[in-house]
Amino acid sequence: MAITINGEGKRIGLALSGGGFRAAGFHLGVMKKLHHLGLLDKIDLLSCVSGGSIAGGVLALNWEDGTALEKLEEYLSTRSIAVSSVIGGLLDPWEGRLDKLARSYDKHLFHGATLSGLAGGPRIYFNATNLATGNMFSFVAGGDKEEEMGEHEFEFVGAPDFPIAKAVAASSAFPPVFPPLRLGSDVYGPAAAVEYITLTDGGVYDNMGVNPTLLDRNALDYLIISDGGKPFAISDRPTESGSIVLKEGIGIMMEQIRGLEFDRIEHRHKAGVGPKPLWFSIDSPEGQVQAGDAAFASSIGTNLKRLSGPEIAVLTRHGGGLVESRIQSYAPELN
Repeated sequence: MAITINGEGKRIGLALSGGGFRAAGFHLGVMKKLHHLGLLDKIDLLSCVSGGSIAGGVLALNWEDGTALEKLEEYLSTRSIAVSSVIGGLLDPWEGRLDKLARSYDKHLFHGATLSGLAGGPRIYFNATNLATGNMFSFVAGGDKEEEMGEHEFEFVGAPDFPIAKAVAASSAFPPVFPPLRLGSDVYGPAAAVEYITLTDGGVYDNMGVNPTLLDRNALDYLIISDGGKPFAISDRPTESGSIVLKEGIGIMMEQIRGLEFDRIEHRHKAGVGPKPLWFSIDSPEGQVQAGDAAFASSIGTNLKRLSGPEIAVLTRHGGGLVESRIQSYAPELN
């Protein structure tokens, strides 16, 4: 899948951030534009978080039949799952909210497929956060390599039969709406060290999914970072309410992590030990196709609610415009 530039094979990674259906719609536009530019089938690595895991999972599962983009757009424009999953989980004593979320993903997107079903596509990471260790926990498949799950401290183990829907649900289990995914030692052997582990939304650790893209074993030359998350907004009326202070405090910490990740990517590349980064955020007007696209796209909610026609249109147009702008400005050799 690598692209050839000046006679040399170059590897491209695509990081898809969290941000609910809004992020998934934004990433859809990025993938549509990459397809138009002849680059989508050259992607070697996908690193996905939350809403990005929805988009990346659909792309990887349908990699060889060419239907991924149409299926993802139909799903985002016709399904709302958060409300039904939350209410159903509260009322059903036999199945929790996260189980219902995974079942919804499976019914409409993944149809019983496991990680082994992703073998023919690019290497893909579905990223969650391990609450037992504070580390990023990944479900990894594709690239004609072994399917596995784990993290650097508790190690990786084989996981060919782990359901894609559960991996995506763990990656998008944003607290407190959805409880974490619990894995015992019967599913993930190393969990025996702490009895069991719990996995929550990958955005708690790294909402852009950058970390796996910098591993030596992935050896990327280019890294496209599609950030459809919620940038921190300046408020003219800072809150004094206790619960809102906590929420805003978390937002500030996530913004700091976001900034540190970008510094890390930039400095690694300048030191010659990392891929060339092509990063863009949903609130960026630089490269927007129509005036106001950045503001409109950024105002869309980051939940799992069905996207309207105008929302899909602006998200896909804006995502496509930004990735094309960054390629033209910083990596024209990819065209």
